[in-house]
Amino acid sequence: MHSSKIMVLLVCVLVAVSLAMAGENLGIRATGKISFASPVRVAGTLLPAGEYVVRHTMEGQEHVMVFQSVNHKVQDLKAKCQLVQLGKKSDQTRTVYQLNAANERVLQELVFAGDTAKHVF
Repeated sequence: MHSSKIMVLLVCVLVAVSLAMAGENLGIRATGKISFASPVRVAGTLLPAGEYVVRHTMEGQEHVMVFQSVNHKVQDLKAKCQLVQLGKKSDQTRTVYQLNAANERVLQELVFAGDTAKHVF
């Protein structure tokens, strides 16, 4: 009787850990690299053209992308985003822009190759 209680408890713990880990796997990698050929506006800030390391972080319940320049000495930029599931893995890194009134490219979506979710700004 005692060993069956221990077995049930062990199974419950394993299930709980599996569910917690599955919840953290959002179909995205924690970091990625992106290259902008021209300046891009992200979260109201104009980033210069160049290469960036992008980290996905959480601030409470909010998803935040941190853009860190590889080429320029500019302050890291934090941009809130929402994750939207793609249904399948992306085979390439993609960006979607919109032109604003000043004819600047404004980042709307970012997908990294291998991810199953896109970041919508």
